[in-house]
Amino acid sequence: MDNSASRLVYLVRYGTTPEVARCVVDAGVALTRGNAVVVQTHRGEQLGTLLERERSVAAVDEIEFEILRRASDADLLQAQQSRQRCEQAFGVWTQRITDWELQIELLDVEETIDGQKTILYVLCERGPDSTKLALQAAAAGLGLIEVQPVSAEGLVVIAPSGGGCGTGGGGCGCEH
Repeated sequence: MDNSASRLVYLVRYGTTPEVARCVVDAGVALTRGNAVVVQTHRGEQLGTLLERERSVAAVDEIEFEILRRASDADLLQAQQSRQRCEQAFGVWTQRITDWELQIELLDVEETIDGQKTILYVLCERGPDSTKLALQAAAAGLGLIEVQPVSAEGLVVIAPSGGGCGTGGGGCGCEH
């Protein structure tokens, strides 16, 4: 990404299980702490909350994502509807996990703001059951699913080289 003087870097919190990332935006976009923004993340477009502008110039390789825009009323409505769908889907996903005899616990369900991807936050380390959940969901034709393991310390980060079923983007996301 371009890190010229015409771009500003902000810290943005995004996701149901919150993550914070350095995000870049054109300097002409007026933003303040607490603004809802749409961020292009490794998962797709997600709603985020602007935390703080970085005063020092970040290196290009330190910028993780791009702020696409300040969230519109339509974005906020879409996010609210998505949250309602996810709340309704929680019981369905819990039953699938039981039916598939997986030894993991579902913590939360999230969709990207455009509804293109579902993220399943599960309590477990990265391993066979989280991989099996992603594979079972793909085999059942349940859409684009990413399984994000969470431990007591937070999100279980997967190295960018991936390995096995991982996409290298954070979760064990067999995307089909």
